[in-house]
Amino acid sequence: MNQVCKLLTINYPIIQGGMGNISSAELAIAVSEAGGLGTIGCGTSSVEEVESKIRHIKKRTDLNFSVNIAINVTPHTEELIELVIKHQVPVVSLSAGNPAPYIPLLHDNGITVITLVASVKHAQKAEKAGADILVAEGFEAAGINSNLELTTFTLIPQITASVKVPVIAAGGIGDGKGLAAAFMLGASGVQMGTRFIATKEMPVHDTYKQRLLNATDTETMIIGRQIGRVRRVLKNDYAEELFKREWEGLTLEQYNELTSETLHVKGAIDGDMKNGFINSGQVSGLISDIPAVKDLIEEMMREARGYMINSLKELDSLCDEKD
Repeated sequence: MNQVCKLLTINYPIIQGGMGNISSAELAIAVSEAGGLGTIGCGTSSVEEVESKIRHIKKRTDLNFSVNIAINVTPHTEELIELVIKHQVPVVSLSAGNPAPYIPLLHDNGITVITLVASVKHAQKAEKAGADILVAEGFEAAGINSNLELTTFTLIPQITASVKVPVIAAGGIGDGKGLAAAFMLGASGVQMGTRFIATKEMPVHDTYKQRLLNATDTETMIIGRQIGRVRRVLKNDYAEELFKREWEGLTLEQYNELTSETLHVKGAIDGDMKNGFINSGQVSGLISDIPAVKDLIEEMMREARGYMINSLKELDSLCDEKD
């Protein structure tokens, strides 16, 4: 049995990314019900808001789900750790900070821990700290990214070769081909954020979904490089203006204010492209429909299997010809 599926008690090795303050309990439920692992992202939400989402999920499904705590993003890390323990959340993912102080406590309370990493060094440290599963994310991914800017295709095989715990590939994955490629690179599954935005169950503004649907291969942009806070977003008026201001000498404090989760919500939930931003990974260029989550996951599994079988046949024929 697939290691990730066994550890997380899920049917398919497909995990939903956190998505910060636009995180949706409805989407998390849909992903878990479809056989993957749904996730609530805490972002900078209040503890009460996160607790409301946890309660909602637990009322609607008995299946496993995850809560993502971005350690250096939320001002409530300690309280959120207490919250997930209180509600016996089965899986917690830790990102944007040092997970080591929290892993033993989560383990003591029977919680499986996923840790987000962006380099071999990070992966080895997370494994040593006790992480059960690693999500290795290339900078093709949406939202806050590592300043190292390593790509998924090069990052995954290096990390899988350096650790013993299962590795999940993230960044630039949104279909069966991406899932098959992740397996070939040594990963045990995938994590997706942007692709799950463009689904029927995700309650974001229709403008956001249509932008993803119509996106070209060059539709995303990086902001924050000059300040050391790399973030991948979808191009819009707000992002273009922010990029211009960054090159004019924006301070870190100003940048943090202008990329706050409040403005993320304004773009994603309100559809205000002039006064808010929307995160998006490079996978947006691959999105051509807005399916139900269940249909998306099942099609990905079918596609991945088909591509892998056909590729094996082609490789076998090449080897036979050589022999």
